[in-house]
Amino acid sequence: MSFLDHFAHPHMPNLALIGHVSPVIRIHLLTALAAFVIATIQIFGPKGTGLHRTLGWLWVILMFTVAGSSLFIHIINPHGFGGFSFIHILSGLTLVMLPLMVYAARRHNVNLHRRIATNLYAGALIIAGVFTFLPGRLMWQMFFG
Repeated sequence: MSFLDHFAHPHMPNLALIGHVSPVIRIHLLTALAAFVIATIQIFGPKGTGLHRTLGWLWVILMFTVAGSSLFIHIINPHGFGGFSFIHILSGLTLVMLPLMVYAARRHNVNLHRRIATNLYAGALIIAGVFTFLPGRLMWQMFFG
């Protein structure tokens, strides 16, 4: 089966594969999915409400967990740079930007808060999420393997 044939025959995800990965990867996957759902609600929902604030704090906790857990995942580059890869730069950036985003919100700097939150959503969840669908990675195997 060629590379492009995989896209022509997607299937229901093989969730059993999650049981065969380390607990760190499971935590990373589940918190990333939860963070994606909450961030989508946050971006498209009303701002400045109690719900936005509560979901925002939950999202910050989830994103700290996503970024922090990624520091213990060394599958992409197990032998070079201490097991770290280019994606870990994004993890470090996320860990720095989350407190700045909270600080901006606490200072009522809505523009900065929005810009950081939107960039984290796009970069740390969407773009990083797309990379999980590369051939050989877990999400690829779940949906196309």
